[in-house]
Amino acid sequence: MNKTGYTRLIKLAFALILTGCASNPVVQTDVPQNNATNISEPSVEYSSQSLTGIYANSLPVQNFIRHMVQDYNFTEGYLNSLFSKAERLDYVIRLENPAPYSGPKPTKPSPGSWTRYRKQFITEAHINNGVTFWSSNADAVQKASVIYGVDPEYIVAIIGVETFFGRNIGKTRTFDSLTTLAFDTQRRAKFFTTELENFLLMSREEGYEPRKPVGSWAGAMGLGQFMPSSFRSLAVDFNNDGHRNLWDQQDAIGSVAHYFSKNGWQNNRPVAEQIKNYGGESIIELSAITGSEYWHVHPNFKVIKKYNNSDKYAMAVHQLAQAIKQRRL
Repeated sequence: MNKTGYTRLIKLAFALILTGCASNPVVQTDVPQNNATNISEPSVEYSSQSLTGIYANSLPVQNFIRHMVQDYNFTEGYLNSLFSKAERLDYVIRLENPAPYSGPKPTKPSPGSWTRYRKQFITEAHINNGVTFWSSNADAVQKASVIYGVDPEYIVAIIGVETFFGRNIGKTRTFDSLTTLAFDTQRRAKFFTTELENFLLMSREEGYEPRKPVGSWAGAMGLGQFMPSSFRSLAVDFNNDGHRNLWDQQDAIGSVAHYFSKNGWQNNRPVAEQIKNYGGESIIELSAITGSEYWHVHPNFKVIKKYNNSDKYAMAVHQLAQAIKQRRL
């Protein structure tokens, strides 16, 4: 074997080692990014003339399959086979439709809800792991901050609050969770049907085998916990490998920054300051154990709430971002 051939062999072996060590929970095929109607379905064993399994007699599932065939050029045999393998997840149904509270009615709200919420995210573990995550991905964080005009500490903090920097991405198969929510619940069935549609389009566009991705019980995926519709509109291929993959740290960093940018983030502008008394516009009240806290919030605070429409959530992201930034100095 000549020197060139030996070098190629070594490179191939090294690539195989890296592939075996990857911790990516999704299987990708070499499908290029393109218009959804021009992309082939993943090359997996999906082909069935009829719908079987638990959804065999489900008219809504049959109508959904017909819709995806007519509007997005999926093949009926592919979708019949895919939905024949679907699993109804009872625990997802329970989480979406919890049993009504039957205990005694509280005489007044329990104080300290913000304090209890804060303790989940503003911890030494979150701060230290945030510093480590930022340092390990310093180039990607800086690049995302510059390209999208988003303060770097907030990119890191979102990933910390959402998934503890990738440690808690969820273990529920996304296809099964969205199918269950779309066809076995009522409260938000229309929303989850749209997300299921986007998930199948996303899988085809990115070459994901649709029964491989995992995430939260409600269908949120990756380090940044994007729903499929957000994935399709806001996820970016930040490491330039030809795929958008929110389970990849670099793609997640770029995608979170893109999300902030599209929702109006103002770089190097304030988020919130604590004040002594309630009054005026853009003031929020948070219930702490020591009493009410009053905060003057700015447009960037409202951008964080686009991610999760909760004052406590946005404040946790803000305070974690500041704590990580201070620890990293």
